Amino acid sequence: MSEKIIIGVTDCSKFSIYRDWVMAYNDDVEVIQLGYKLNNFDEITRCQGIVLTGGEDVHPRFYNLPEYYHYCYEGDIDEKRDEFEFKVLEFTEANNIPLLGICRGIQVGNVFFGGTLIPDIPSWGKFDHSKMPDKSDRYHEIIVNPSSWLSTIVNTDRGLVNSNHHQSTDKTGKGLVAAAISADGVVEAMERLHPDNKSFLLFIQWHPERLDKNSPFSKNLHEAFIQAIIA
Repeated sequence: MSEKIIIGVTDCSKFSIYRDWVMAYNDDVEVIQLGYKLNNFDEITRCQGIVLTGGEDVHPRFYNLPEYYHYCYEGDIDEKRDEFEFKVLEFTEANNIPLLGICRGIQVGNVFFGGTLIPDIPSWGKFDHSKMPDKSDRYHEIIVNPSSWLSTIVNTDRGLVNSNHHQSTDKTGKGLVAAAISADGVVEAMERLHPDNKSFLLFIQWHPERLDKNSPFSKNLHEAFIQAIIA
């Protein structure tokens, strides 16, 4: 391992916020921006951990429900990004690279493992997950499964997280299991069903990069991710 902990962070419109969060708790972290627009997939071989960032809706054709397309936000689909991040997941799984997926990250991750998505939560009869009218984050409580691996990281069975999304996971991908849900049953975190002898893999729906820096749903996740890299 080099002196620096090198973490790949996928490209998105708010990349700098994710980058700053990844580097916020540890001076020894270096970030590599990864994206198809940068044509730099090969840089992933330098990375000791990966963060999948938020952003566009995953194209429904990737989970075999193309008829859901009209539920997606117009102009907010990027199939090249979807394909790039599936390739990232394929690499991390093949090479036991720790991975943390945030917001869109839980969605693209679930699709990668064969799951499906709810393309528009309000259309499925649930509310209070999208951003506020002034574009700021909404906040709501989540319930953490006390027997989950996530519970050992955050050390609590409930907590307040931010919410800024209109899609969520539906059918769970193979080898994954829900680790936290909102009060109305939307999946807020997913982890490996059988984690023994496998790399760190955690998908979360909230935005730790925009939470209070001392929240266990931000700080503890970061610490666990870094420890998995240096272990």
